[in-house]
Amino acid sequence: MSRFQLLTDDQWALIADYLPAPTGRRGRPFSDPRQMVEGIIYRYRTGIAWRDLPETFGKWQTVWTWHRRLAADGTWDAIHQALTVHAAKNDKVDFTVSVDSTIARAHQHATNISRVKKGLVELQGSTDRVA
Repeated sequence: MSRFQLLTDDQWALIADYLPAPTGRRGRPFSDPRQMVEGIIYRYRTGIAWRDLPETFGKWQTVWTWHRRLAADGTWDAIHQALTVHAAKNDKVDFTVSVDSTIARAHQHATNISRVKKGLVELQGSTDRVA
């Protein structure tokens, strides 16, 4: 397994049915779905820019287009739901909730709201209340 092959055959079998297949129409050659998905995974795993994607995955524009289209038509959501159901069946899901209650306060002079003399905040549409 090379460092660019990110999915095992078992993992690929779980998501392969959700991805588009060649339509048989003439035109541009259909890209390999596994190569496209692994390019998307590689990009997110490493945090690189799309333009820096290794040529092993094909043209970065093609990988980006696949990612954009799969996100727009809900394919990623369907894959995520299917993987969650599969993991729940195998008792591999641990739902842990973490709540952050941090409050970040800003200094009163850090705002750009203008104030009038009597301490009221002048907002749009509130001029009739300020007298």
